[in-house]
Amino acid sequence: MKKTEGFWDSIPKIKNISFPARGKMQVDLLDGRTIVVPLSAFPSIQRLPIQEREKWFLIGGGISFDKSNEVIHIEQILGNYARYRHEKQNVDSLQVKTE
Repeated sequence: MKKTEGFWDSIPKIKNISFPARGKMQVDLLDGRTIVVPLSAFPSIQRLPIQEREKWFLIGGGISFDKSNEVIHIEQILGNYARYRHEKQNVDSLQVKTE
């Protein structure tokens, strides 16, 4: 079977986060992707003082910070991840099997 281009079989896992510009958070994934999101979508991170944002750690499939009770999961960063998996299933169901 021919592989489809893109990241269909990749499970997104966070490698690193940074804050490259005012009001932005950059999330680097293990598979090489980089996602930049507005901090306004994550008020718990936005409320942290800038120096406290550097004190983050991985927890499960997400991130948290020393001075925060919140855990931000990869699905929250990517959006509706369940929908992406659904699209993958739709693509798989359209493939024609040849015997």
